[in-house]
Amino acid sequence: MQRIAFKMQLHKGFEAEYAKRHEKLWPELETLLKETGIAEYSIFLDESTLSLFGMLKMEDPLRLDELPAHPVMQKWWAYMKDIMESNPDHSPVSVPLKEVFYLA
Repeated sequence: MQRIAFKMQLHKGFEAEYAKRHEKLWPELETLLKETGIAEYSIFLDESTLSLFGMLKMEDPLRLDELPAHPVMQKWWAYMKDIMESNPDHSPVSVPLKEVFYLA
C-alpha cells in the first residue's frame, strides 16, 4: 500500500462549508474512490493558512489518473470549485507532497 500526500487551498470563510460538504459525501463518489483502489483517505485543515492536507493509501497510484474521466468526479469538482482554489477544469489545485519521514 502506497501513501500519497498533497495540499490544496480553501477560500477564507468556507471552513464550515467544506467540512459540511464532506460529512455528506455522495455515496456514488465514495463508491468511485473505493473502486479506484483508495483504501484510506483523510483531509486535514491548517486553520492558520487554510491549507488542506490530503493523505490517501492505495496499491496503484496510477489509477488516480482514471478519476477525471468519471462524471461523478466532474460533478464533485464543479460542486467544490466555489470554496477552494480550482483549475479551469474545476479540479482542485493540488500540489503533491514529498514524504520525508514515516514511522511504521
